[in-house]
Amino acid sequence: MSIWRPGLTVEQLNAPRIGGSMAWHLGVRFTEVGPDYLRATMPVNEFTRQPAGILHGGANVVLAETIGSVASGVLAGHEGLRHVGLEVNANHLRSVADGLVTATVRPIHTGRTTQVWDIRIEDEAGRISCVSRLTVMTIGAR
Repeated sequence: MSIWRPGLTVEQLNAPRIGGSMAWHLGVRFTEVGPDYLRATMPVNEFTRQPAGILHGGANVVLAETIGSVASGVLAGHEGLRHVGLEVNANHLRSVADGLVTATVRPIHTGRTTQVWDIRIEDEAGRISCVSRLTVMTIGAR
């Protein structure tokens, strides 16, 4: 059984709603909808690297906050509600110099007014490069 709104697809997640956003310009693309998780990728390239040639920590945070915020908006029972981030943290554990990173978001807590999301970012070899936690607040109807 899925925790997402009925019929949710990757195509819907990549629809124009995210187009034009910072995440879209950095190459964030949703790739998978699982029963209790979402996945998205981001390239490690000239737009997401820091001057030292490795993935910028801020780009990790953009990926984490994007996938967690989208998860909040597509959670079953939260249709038509607005959500805003309250807190995001990130622990950068391994540098990544090129390729794609993949983020997976899963819920820790999905309450009526707050949600907490666990985001794991991995390199192409499946090694965790960043762990993040996003706290989101429901602020009412759209």
